[in-house]
Amino acid sequence: MAPHVLVRAATAGLTAVALLTACGSGFDDPTADAPQNTGPADLRILIGSSGDAETKAVRDAAAAWATASGNQATVTPAQDLTQQLGQALAGGTPPDVFYVDAARFADYASVGALEPYGDRISDHTDFYDSLRTTFTYDGTFYCAPKDFSTLALQINTDLWAKAGLGEADIPTTWDQLTATSRKIKAAGLVPLALGDTRDRIGAFLVQNGGWLLSDDGRQPTAGTAENVAALTYVKSLLTEGLARFPKQLDAGWSGEAFGKGAAVMTIEGNWIKGALQNDFPTVKYRIVELPAGPSGKGTLSFTQCWGIAAKSRHKEQAVAFVEAMTRGDQQLTFARAFGVMPSRQSVRDRYTNEFPADRPFIDGAAYAQGPVNAPRMDSVLAELDTGLQGLASTDPKAILDSFDRNARAALGG
Repeated sequence: MAPHVLVRAATAGLTAVALLTACGSGFDDPTADAPQNTGPADLRILIGSSGDAETKAVRDAAAAWATASGNQATVTPAQDLTQQLGQALAGGTPPDVFYVDAARFADYASVGALEPYGDRISDHTDFYDSLRTTFTYDGTFYCAPKDFSTLALQINTDLWAKAGLGEADIPTTWDQLTATSRKIKAAGLVPLALGDTRDRIGAFLVQNGGWLLSDDGRQPTAGTAENVAALTYVKSLLTEGLARFPKQLDAGWSGEAFGKGAAVMTIEGNWIKGALQNDFPTVKYRIVELPAGPSGKGTLSFTQCWGIAAKSRHKEQAVAFVEAMTRGDQQLTFARAFGVMPSRQSVRDRYTNEFPADRPFIDGAAYAQGPVNAPRMDSVLAELDTGLQGLASTDPKAILDSFDRNARAALGG
């Protein structure tokens, strides 16, 4: 998943509002289901492609499925998936199958726009538990995760040696992260480039046993002692000069700062591999799991599922299509083609044998936290990010309490 995919478009909030107001158009009316076509279908598939390699891989897989099944499948890469999908769903003319980002899932599920087919996929318990949880709403597993990413720690090995560090200095706890970072700073280098939003800082909350919402997504939980302590720790890294945000390093994101050699370490997902290969091919680095916090290991996951429209007239064929796209062999083919990690546990060993450097990312699936899984949260999360960007000079509890107030209002709306 490229870094720009994680940045929401300015229109996302407006599109979500349009979709949510469409709940009166029949999304949540069980009698409004479209008549089903049981014969050969021409499925319309909308994807948010990371580039030509992904588009080609999905089109090739769709063509193979169509030939084998007697159906047709037209794959269209969206220019702006959130906007185009939101408009299509709200307008009642959705594609049959489409990518659904985890951050948008609850908005769509809450208004009945998605067909809840997850349990109909073969071996659906083979998907990582954290991914199935991400695409579960009101106790129902809606859609099959197509792939995923997690956060890990990247270390510039040349700068590591320049700072006089060795294998024993690789941080596995917060205390070790602080100690190692102080050694790096003493050597005249910036220790850590850290993204300034919940999509990076949130990992520290998980490492201290906290998160922003309750497990059922109904109650805000940001202001807990665990979260305050975690954010206070991150603030200490910033105020001591052990971590810096990308803009402080004249970079657009942490991967760029890391690639330019502006920091010895960074925290990013496996999309950083392609970015470094393309933009900074001479940088030598290694990847390790994130340091554990007082409550243990923790990271964040980023994922998408194969959504099926509740209003599709070809649900049976759409489920068969998703079944083919999420088989283990097909997921490995996608991994080779455009760098994603398979969402099925059964192919984990085969994947790590082919891509051993990705083991820290894959291992993170066992303790990863997915995005906020609740509708109507766009503006609340945007305000949280604004607060985090001023963390160095702001009371952490004030930032978290503000989120709780705003989230409580949104969840009750």
